[in-house]
Amino acid sequence: MLSFIRFADSLSAAFGKTFAWLIVLMTFGTSYEVFVRYVLNSPTPWAFDVSFIMYGTLFMMGGAYTLSRGGHVRGDFVYRLWKPRVQASIDLVLYCLFFFPGVTALIVVGGGYAARSWRYGEVSVNSPAGIPIFQFKTVMAVAGALLFIQGIAEICKCIQCIRTGEWYRPEEDVRETEDMLLNEATKAESDAHP
Repeated sequence: MLSFIRFADSLSAAFGKTFAWLIVLMTFGTSYEVFVRYVLNSPTPWAFDVSFIMYGTLFMMGGAYTLSRGGHVRGDFVYRLWKPRVQASIDLVLYCLFFFPGVTALIVVGGGYAARSWRYGEVSVNSPAGIPIFQFKTVMAVAGALLFIQGIAEICKCIQCIRTGEWYRPEEDVRETEDMLLNEATKAESDAHP
């Protein structure tokens, strides 16, 4: 079970971190568009579609990574007061009742949209550039598959927590800026007053 959890977490992290680089491309693309539109008075016909596609892809492909790190929104004001076994039991039920049916629908419907889009070489109707969007529709099914794999890992984490009473801690690869600053301030304070 732990080997599958590690596999799913690392797979999700690999896709999430790879697609996170779209932020850099979006920044350059948007900066270029602002420059040519407002300085050169020559807007591009493709900038809106490309930024829209990259932004959507970024969030879709980062979903499984966010799930693996417990970053999705939840009602923590009540949930955090429960013992880990109760949290895991509730999570297990909710994954089965809501998560897997929704993600399965995303895979099936997204796969259907993608297949139709590839068949007729769909392009965007939002701009005169006719940007191809069939590859973007494929992202829905791929992101759904990654979420499904990560969801199975989350189920395994719930089962493990119910057995042991403690949550599995994923490898720490990202830290919040506030936490880093707080840790540095605490360390500086303790170094100043030994």
